[in-house]
Amino acid sequence: MKIVTDCAADLTLEDVQSLGISVAPLYISFPEGQINSDDITRDDFYNRLKSMVPEVPSTAQPAPGVFASIYQKLAELGEEILSIHISSGLSGTMNSARLGSQQVQGAIVNLVDSFTLSGGERFQVLAAAWAVKAGWGKSKVLKMLEQVRDSTEVIYTLETLSYLARGGRIGRVQALAGSLLNLKPIIRVDRKDGKYSTVGKTRTVARALSDIVEHLKKEYGEKAVWVSVMHGQYAEQANELSQKLRENLNVTKLEILRISPVLGVHTGPGVVGAAVVPVDTLEGLI
Repeated sequence: MKIVTDCAADLTLEDVQSLGISVAPLYISFPEGQINSDDITRDDFYNRLKSMVPEVPSTAQPAPGVFASIYQKLAELGEEILSIHISSGLSGTMNSARLGSQQVQGAIVNLVDSFTLSGGERFQVLAAAWAVKAGWGKSKVLKMLEQVRDSTEVIYTLETLSYLARGGRIGRVQALAGSLLNLKPIIRVDRKDGKYSTVGKTRTVARALSDIVEHLKKEYGEKAVWVSVMHGQYAEQANELSQKLRENLNVTKLEILRISPVLGVHTGPGVVGAAVVPVDTLEGLI
């Protein structure tokens, strides 16, 4: 079985190469044309994004034909496919994947809605790839992915709500009120529908980071957890959050990763947060 995902999973190059994962592109549309999100470095993108204010680029999911091409190549190798994608509550990518799978005769494509994104989606993709490599059967892999999805928390804060507002990913009235009051939102991805929900708002990013830690502490208690701290162009705040999480959670593994440009379109450079999963959901894999 081969694993397919999209670049919203924020996989590292090492992840992709070592596990043989196929990654479908997501696109950023600048005034002069569309590019693959993976074809621009994080810092080049965020620097360019800041220079474009108040305008921002838009994003686009892959066409069904992109998925059909990926599935066709894998099917010709005789491989069954497990295709795990960004939440259908935030993107139409899952639907494109579904339509693409219908274009390939003979391909066995198992579609999984991660109901999350970024580090949370990455947990599922890596877990599936490790399980397949370990020889797990399909039903066992799918059951494990449900457990990982249901126990993963993705939560973050933003320096400004303006990018979400311009991108249409949050109610414009709520976004406007937040910007006028200079509030920093704390946003999580709801596990039930894969959409954003607001946990709270504070007046400073430092306070928001503390509130994120408290939220995660209530969620996981003394459970051993794997943490991926994610940020756009907010390294100092990412380091601060990492330290706070190490001090307050039972962290067995922690990494700091950069958020993909295609996600950064909607958050701006001032985004920092964490994806957290209990390690017992990955028993036998890590």
